[in-house]
Amino acid sequence: MTTDPVSNSDHDPSLEQLGAANAAKRRKRNLAVGIIAAVVVVGGAGAATAIALNQPAAAPTTEVTFAVALLPDNLDIRTNSGAALDQLLIDNVYEGLVSRDASGNISPSLAKEWDVSDDGKTYTFTLNSGTTFSNGDELTSSDVVWSIDDLIDNDLQDAEALANVDEVAAGGDDTVVITLSDPDPTLLYNLAGRAGLVLDEDADNDLQTTAIGSGPFVLDEFTSGDAVVLSRNPDYWGEKAEIGTAVFQLFADSNAVLNALNEGTVQFGGVDKNLQSQISGNDRFTLEEGFASDKYTLAFNNAVAPTNDIRVRQAIRHAIDHDAIVEAVGGGKTLYGPIVDSDPGYEDLSDVAPYDPDEAKKLLAEAGYADGLDLTVTIPSFYAGTGFGPILDLITSQLSEVGITLTANQVEFSAWLNDVHKNHDYQLSIVDHAEARDFYNWANPDYYFGYDNPEVQALWKKATTATSEDDYADALKEAARIVSEDAAADWLINPTTLVAVDTRLSGVSVDSTSSRLNITEATFAE
Repeated sequence: MTTDPVSNSDHDPSLEQLGAANAAKRRKRNLAVGIIAAVVVVGGAGAATAIALNQPAAAPTTEVTFAVALLPDNLDIRTNSGAALDQLLIDNVYEGLVSRDASGNISPSLAKEWDVSDDGKTYTFTLNSGTTFSNGDELTSSDVVWSIDDLIDNDLQDAEALANVDEVAAGGDDTVVITLSDPDPTLLYNLAGRAGLVLDEDADNDLQTTAIGSGPFVLDEFTSGDAVVLSRNPDYWGEKAEIGTAVFQLFADSNAVLNALNEGTVQFGGVDKNLQSQISGNDRFTLEEGFASDKYTLAFNNAVAPTNDIRVRQAIRHAIDHDAIVEAVGGGKTLYGPIVDSDPGYEDLSDVAPYDPDEAKKLLAEAGYADGLDLTVTIPSFYAGTGFGPILDLITSQLSEVGITLTANQVEFSAWLNDVHKNHDYQLSIVDHAEARDFYNWANPDYYFGYDNPEVQALWKKATTATSEDDYADALKEAARIVSEDAAADWLINPTTLVAVDTRLSGVSVDSTSSRLNITEATFAE
């Protein structure tokens, strides 16, 4: 989970002092690099925690600092939701059989190669030789089998992604065979995420405060509400990292990151597009734009009145001018459905809910709200400090024009997680769904959307048992249109990222940085 970077009034003063001391110590280090990530749907806030893991010093000595908008409150990637954990730990500390880039392209990782049977139901993976965990334990096929079985048997985070897995078996120390009940074109993609991470079966460490992985970095320090520090794994089995230390430092808002960039303490930072003039003249940087899988979503509680009425949901969608939202945040793409244009199954769905205030008023009248409607939107409070702060004010104004009075309930992320995500106690909500290819949420009636459409669920099953990528995409496309026509939510914007990159830095992607921040190939020319 992640912490709310804005509200710190409930922190233990002694821990605040420790965080300040840690920050002061880091400011003395010689090189700094930063990136600010978008705030994402899953995560949570918890009490500040400081853990120094006292890992051995790594070489080379180059230090890189990444500025992030959120940090997890604990590190348990098996049970704790929150894209901040994926962002910081996957590929850097934890590895799977395969890896993927921001575009979803699959590449070898712990497995150097794999074969797929003609019927698409059997995957045979051959592991790299000499792989080890950071504690020195050998990594074998038994660790892979245990990791996947444990995830499925205990219904751990993202276990549903492996719903078609029938059996995982070792074919010797360096071979793993995964047998499926049905073909699954998403298997490799899912194995490159949390569902496929390989942990040490024999380790007995506390996953909330430590991380034993097989990646090129080891966890050195974790201070909830302040920073996560990774150091180069000198005994990494593969190609070793180029930088010695990576610090993921929490920044409360966009202005703080800009200040750090201009002060020279940050060399790689996400920039609010409306504020880019404050950095564009700094010749130490180039401004690079990347694509993102983020979907800033206006969620409707489909299971409770009045948003269980499709006419109310449709009215809200027709009342929102998506082009105005893109303009207000300084750029991005309009989005009228649950799939972004970089993912399989995308279709331009702007015809489903065009901006039409008159139609919105008509639908409200038909639903019995000709005299107006009062609604409450629950939103994490930290959005106010980001480049997406104007969204709430804009849609409040737009909805008022059709007779909907929107009251904002801004809460800490821990409260959002408990009330909205867990207990479904809300009418409307705004949050960023950052993960790519996450359509499965719309096929899950128990998810916080409360959306239950058997036809969509059947199409999702059809997609995930397809025998070709085209059939997979076609089924998703059909399902996504139904979700949009049902007005299950409104998708406000698909943002693009703007990053100031120091001319001496290379090897860090500016694409989809809120869901993955792979620093394994980062280099800095001193």
